[in-house]
Amino acid sequence: MGHFVIVGILVIVMTVLTYLGLDAAGLATQMNPVAASAQAAPIDQLWHWEVIVVSFLFSLIVVPMMYSLVVFRQKKGEMKDGEHMEGNATLEIAWTVVPLIIVVVFAYLGAYSLGEVRRVDPNAMVINVRAQQFTWTFEYPEYGFISTELHLPVDRQVVLKMESADVIHSFWVPEFRVKQDVVPGRITEYRITPTLEGSYKVRCAELCGTTHAYMESPVVVNSQAEYDAWIVEQVKIAEESKTPEGQGKVLATKYGCIGCHSADGSPLTGPTWFNLYGSDVKLADGSTVAADDAFLAESILDPNAKIVEGFPSPSVMPPYALTDEEITNLIAYIKTLK
Repeated sequence: MGHFVIVGILVIVMTVLTYLGLDAAGLATQMNPVAASAQAAPIDQLWHWEVIVVSFLFSLIVVPMMYSLVVFRQKKGEMKDGEHMEGNATLEIAWTVVPLIIVVVFAYLGAYSLGEVRRVDPNAMVINVRAQQFTWTFEYPEYGFISTELHLPVDRQVVLKMESADVIHSFWVPEFRVKQDVVPGRITEYRITPTLEGSYKVRCAELCGTTHAYMESPVVVNSQAEYDAWIVEQVKIAEESKTPEGQGKVLATKYGCIGCHSADGSPLTGPTWFNLYGSDVKLADGSTVAADDAFLAESILDPNAKIVEGFPSPSVMPPYALTDEEITNLIAYIKTLK
């Protein structure tokens, strides 16, 4: 019995030390960035209890093993066999029942956490999200505009209705904790209630292509007054963009063109649109072509018709089924980028 008492005390001590060590290493309570949503609290609490249990199970294995190696080792000069053990029914029942109880408790905690994360607010605001290699766009259907930044009011639940234009992506803001895949051909929902004003980033957490690592967009949590002011500003910009070039800019945002074609000359996955119109473009086959309306329209409808030098062949750009008006508007926008 004395050995059991000693081992029991050592297990408790080792559990505390293991937990404190994990906490000091940032793996117990501080491994995640600041919690910025109502959904983060039950997730963090569940993680906290899991670390405690893992610390205990680690100690429960390591301490008896090390204790046995030290205390029950064969002494110098001992040649006789060790004591014959037939088993211990009490111990066998304990190590069956106790883990079962732990599993059931954590099943309940997990279900509770999931319920809190998915709790529905009937007054939640709806924002449509489009994921595409390699950009995010956000549509505010209530106000009729599209943005490359996600702005959210603090302390109000938002439902993001998300769809992918190409491959599987995954919407992840670390400070919100919740992560949701965005799948082609279906709409997935992501519910979040921001609780902390500030600037964050949405990242794609599913390997989606060559520049997956750079598929990021700003996420800004505003006070209600700041959010309302931003909405007014965006509605005004949308009203002013009803010219052909303005519509083209909206289309470039909607279809994710700006995620691969920069408007300022910076290098991205595709050729920059800055100073493109009217320039001479060198192609992969060594020939040169003028970047006129015909060339741009052809490149939009059939990205593989002419590959620009220095870019992959075949093109990673998907073909788009755009109307003649939409193509004209896109070209009008490209013309303004000087």
